[in-house]
Amino acid sequence: MVDDLRADDHEAWSRLHRGYLDFYESTRPDEVSAIVWGWLTDPAHELECLVVRKAAGSEPVGIAHLRPFIRPLHGSVAGFLDDLFVAPGHRGSGAVDALLRGVQERARERGWTTVRWITRASNTRARSTYDRLAVQTDLVTYDLAVD
Repeated sequence: MVDDLRADDHEAWSRLHRGYLDFYESTRPDEVSAIVWGWLTDPAHELECLVVRKAAGSEPVGIAHLRPFIRPLHGSVAGFLDDLFVAPGHRGSGAVDALLRGVQERARERGWTTVRWITRASNTRARSTYDRLAVQTDLVTYDLAVD
């Protein structure tokens, strides 16, 4: 079952977020998670989180952080899926498919024209799911340092 993150999900979200950071071998301090949690619980902030639960009322076993982005080339607004993570013990259970369907539904509700995300080329297990549900583009991403 997919629904919105709730304030009482903080502990479970923290574990999942830490798992996501560990997967990407991030050494970011706990303060980063506190900042992200603050964004997610601020109704005025554009970042939102969908969670997947095994049953209504149970704690989340997966998270999806998403936000809008402007597409000037198309004159539209789309969604960007910043982070997608399912606890290892729940992979293969349909949780990722459910989360991506939830993201797709949220995009429809928001009037977004598409949802975009990036992943590592070596993330083959996730990519097999993404290849089944979405279209890989030929875009190449760059990061321009500002400090």
